[in-house]
Amino acid sequence: MELIDSLDRIARPYKNAVITIGNFDGVHIGHQALFREVIAKAEELNGASIAMTFDPHPLRVIKHNKKLSLITMREQKLELISASGIDVLICVPFTCEFAEMSAKTFVEDILVNRIGIKAIVAGEDYTFGKDREGNVALLRSYGQVLGFDVIISRWIASTSGEPDRISSTRIRKLVADGRVDDAQKLMGRFYQVRGAVVSGRDRGGKLLGFPTANIVFQEELCPRAGVYAVTVECLDRNFMGVANIGYSPTFSDHIFTVEIHILDFHNDIYGKKIRVNFVQRIRDEIRFSGISELSAQIRKDIEIARNILSQVI
Repeated sequence: MELIDSLDRIARPYKNAVITIGNFDGVHIGHQALFREVIAKAEELNGASIAMTFDPHPLRVIKHNKKLSLITMREQKLELISASGIDVLICVPFTCEFAEMSAKTFVEDILVNRIGIKAIVAGEDYTFGKDREGNVALLRSYGQVLGFDVIISRWIASTSGEPDRISSTRIRKLVADGRVDDAQKLMGRFYQVRGAVVSGRDRGGKLLGFPTANIVFQEELCPRAGVYAVTVECLDRNFMGVANIGYSPTFSDHIFTVEIHILDFHNDIYGKKIRVNFVQRIRDEIRFSGISELSAQIRKDIEIARNILSQVI
């Protein structure tokens, strides 16, 4: 996949370009369906399949929502879009100036003249341009004049029996509620966070007998506090694990941590980057009477996690 991180770096229009445009946070099943339509149309036209996304998320610029948590950070989002088979990903730096661009200028100058689109695949509620003045009807009118097709993709319904369409908003709520197994059904994969292992409070191994790899969340979405069955990708392998997110109420120090005990693992991975896949929530955080009671519960959590993860790994 070719990655373009600035519109100025597009040297010439692409041949018979077919494009879809969006934030694609989560690169969920609905996004994946859009990419498949783009690829199929591009193959039909013997052209280039293109996805356009934005960095940072437009809501962080337009609404100054710096606290917006992301399902997929930039690195993972690019990997997932690349894995879809798209030929070109244009990652536009989203600025206040870009947000002021009119719908007409965006279509004529960017999509047609610079990218060379022959077709665009969009959802029914797609909007674009300053103050979202552009919509599907306007896009179709431009297409008739400027010579490109507008393909409206139907929303993908949830496979979990719920009537609402799959969306990044729904997935954010599910993860925030701790329903990571339900989020997996909408994404087609487990919710994943990444981070370098940092020093913790040095009590997991010495005090409890269960050493942990600690990571720090940045802008990614944090699942609800509690204990989770996870898989951990590190050292080119995939391990079972148990993650604790929260404040460890038994110790009363009120420090938020993300601690992962990797099962049957004895390597030193401080400073190394790991990927943690949240498979299923096991329980809430609980305040225990002391170290022995907490250690006994951790042993139970590990056995529950092994049973859950035996179906995954």
